[in-house]
Amino acid sequence: MLYSYEDSVKHYGTKYLLKKAVESGAIYQLEKGVYSDNGYVPAEVILAVKYPKAVMTMDSAFYHYNLTDVIPEKYYLATDRNASKIADKRVVQIFEKSDLLDLGVEIEEKNGGTIRIYSRERMLVELLRHKSKIPFDYYKEVLLNFREIIYDLDIRAVQDYAEAVPKSARIMETLQMEVL
Repeated sequence: MLYSYEDSVKHYGTKYLLKKAVESGAIYQLEKGVYSDNGYVPAEVILAVKYPKAVMTMDSAFYHYNLTDVIPEKYYLATDRNASKIADKRVVQIFEKSDLLDLGVEIEEKNGGTIRIYSRERMLVELLRHKSKIPFDYYKEVLLNFREIIYDLDIRAVQDYAEAVPKSARIMETLQMEVL
């Protein structure tokens, strides 16, 4: 189980007792402000605790859904356009409009924590939406993998997401031409 600093202090009573618990190995300090009962927790779960309103997207989500075998060098997190900049060097922050940020978000349990990640349907829209910014070979690999699972996706949700984002006509056309 993962805990924030505040939760850990509440659980142990005082900052001093929390420090002693860390020294004795009763709880592990994974990073500043993040504690766990387990000695190892994946970085994406730690980032979810540090940035609870952020949503995993792009390369991180493609890899999570096994749409690519390319392990991302950084974690891609979408945040509100008005959010503070994330200073973590492991993170690529993508600023999203407030009304689009929670569109298609799923919450998954993973290694004692929860992560917020866009659904596969939303990720198909994101792939088509950012087509010009993605290397062609990578785009092609992910697109071909989406074609293999197209019958498992909720096409109505894909269309709804495509209509909600900017340049929806271009995305719908690309969806018809390249995916369906």
